[in-house]
Amino acid sequence: MGRKRPHRGNRRRGRSGGPRSQSHTLTGILVVTRPGSARVETPEGTFELVRHGQREAMNGDEVEVALVERRGSPARAVVRSVLSRAVTTFLGRFSPAGPLGAVTPLDARIGHDFFVVPEDPSPERLGVRDGDVVVARITEYPTRRSSAVVTLDRRVGSSDELDLNVEAVMASYGLPGDFPASALEEAEGIEARVGEALEGDRGRRDLRELLCVTIDPADARDFDDAVSARRLGDGGFELGVHIADVSHYVCPDGPIDNEAKRRTCSAYLVDRVIPMLPERLCNDVCSLRPGEDRLAMSVIMTLDARGKVVRARMCSSAIRSAARLSYDQVDALLEGSLETGGLPCAPGTAQEVAELLRVLDEIRSLRERVRRERGAIDFETVEAKVQLDEKGRPTGVLVRRRTCATGLIEEAMLLANECVAKRLSEVEAPAAYRVHERPTPEDLRACVQPLRELGLLDGETTSGLLAGDPFAVQGILERAHGTSAAPMAGALLLRAQRKAVYLPHNDGHYALGAGAYCHFTSPIRRYPDVLVHRALKALLAGRLGGREMRAQAAALPQLCFTCSERERAADAAERASQKIKMAELFSERVGERFAGTVSGCERFGLFVTLDDTYAEGLLPTRALGDEWFTYDEARMTLTGEETGTVWRLGRRVAVEVTDINVARGQIDFALARGGVAGRRPRA
Repeated sequence: MGRKRPHRGNRRRGRSGGPRSQSHTLTGILVVTRPGSARVETPEGTFELVRHGQREAMNGDEVEVALVERRGSPARAVVRSVLSRAVTTFLGRFSPAGPLGAVTPLDARIGHDFFVVPEDPSPERLGVRDGDVVVARITEYPTRRSSAVVTLDRRVGSSDELDLNVEAVMASYGLPGDFPASALEEAEGIEARVGEALEGDRGRRDLRELLCVTIDPADARDFDDAVSARRLGDGGFELGVHIADVSHYVCPDGPIDNEAKRRTCSAYLVDRVIPMLPERLCNDVCSLRPGEDRLAMSVIMTLDARGKVVRARMCSSAIRSAARLSYDQVDALLEGSLETGGLPCAPGTAQEVAELLRVLDEIRSLRERVRRERGAIDFETVEAKVQLDEKGRPTGVLVRRRTCATGLIEEAMLLANECVAKRLSEVEAPAAYRVHERPTPEDLRACVQPLRELGLLDGETTSGLLAGDPFAVQGILERAHGTSAAPMAGALLLRAQRKAVYLPHNDGHYALGAGAYCHFTSPIRRYPDVLVHRALKALLAGRLGGREMRAQAAALPQLCFTCSERERAADAAERASQKIKMAELFSERVGERFAGTVSGCERFGLFVTLDDTYAEGLLPTRALGDEWFTYDEARMTLTGEETGTVWRLGRRVAVEVTDINVARGQIDFALARGGVAGRRPRA
């Protein structure tokens, strides 16, 4: 059994762990990231809570805290009192507890159990049974002397009817449930009415005769972007990006708009989509379905023979998509494994559609070169998506990589976003800009030793990396490409990047090498895109100084902050739901052997990513051998003190699945006999 020496730096002196003083009190919002880990955000800064410092407060509460200062350490906080409560209702699992009823929140961040008093008739009235999921409303909050009390508002379903693990993810990340009746009622009254829009708006261009197509994953249900392209006589190109005109139908501060502002984005969980807009809009009226007239916002870009933008024109429009294509179909055509006649498009248009796709692919290649030459950083990403049957049970894993088809759409969308952002920023239009700051030297310094361990750094490249030179980052990724070190190099450098956020002003986008950038191309699923569409329409109509734009400008700082926060929550929920189903898939593979690569190293063990499924699991230190292991944080290595064996990122291993925790999405490994795997197959 592996052993680990106590880390002397973690020893505490006495009961208090060193000198402390409580200097003053602050007020702020409590943010619980996971059970036992929380911070308070105040006007004076953000402070982590001391252990057990949360007391009776819950996520989102406005609290008064005292700062606890230790010599040589950042100040931390302890909750003194709760000023106002954020959580009033929650999803929980009901169970009898003697004469009482108990409700355990599905959101583990709430951190308390709640009770239903014997005289409360709600469980009987709603027909609630042991194990049922309910909506509970808090009537008494917990104190140091009394437990929390709830009454039941609604029975959601039984554990047999619901996937409780995914429901817990939704609750823990604050994802919304059903749309309010007012939003649904407004949506049901909306019709496309393309002809009326063309007649009523002289600035809207009729592009229904222009050949354009949508290209999406095979399982996509909403289509919010279409593309068109053609060669020009001078060797250049015309590229058109046509985006669903959501803002034509969603009025500011109406029921749909207010709900969209609350949600800010769609969340794509492993087994469901939680949309930003009601289905009537996202899957019907605003969806660019083939052969149907739809309203759009169009960006028509003229490129020279090298792929550089000569000019860009923007307008509101009406379009009619000629085909709904999947990435697989487009890749097959470009590779030559699908005949032109096999394209699912309108009669008589197959040859034109095939030529359109080839032009788009040529533009893709040119634009990739343009972006690389200006310092854009492309991280190789692989998406592993668990496939489910009709009952929600995992059946396998679909691994998606960047292909020509995904690339040609990505390049078209990136370019449209840049052109719109440049136009809006030139006049300082009130819009949500997508900003990515340069990484800090401290964050980049943490990559140096692990990248050296992977054999990817020399002296010159190191100095460039620490300076944040995007060309140095490019060079490292290119050197790693096609090797077993590629995923680790990408993960290390990606982890060092700052998070891209929405801001009410343009500060450029470091990773894209763009002087101005915004999100314009997905208004069905992102609220910042709706704000950008409104600003662009106001600019085109000469109404930037109007009342609507003044109101948007005033609301932008808070909207941008909320959109950034909710985007992170939706992304984290998506990852958590995938991990749950991945663990469920491997629960039937305990004892089986797999080949993988060490993708992470911590004091307590190694993270291993498997070859075929990209499932990640923990190989704990105790499973590495019967010796002490020294952890080197800078190099990200574990070294056996007796054998001298060094476990580092990129090492190939053969592992055996030993344990599964489905609710937490955790997979545990042990070394298989031999413990060493061959080279990872090239992608």
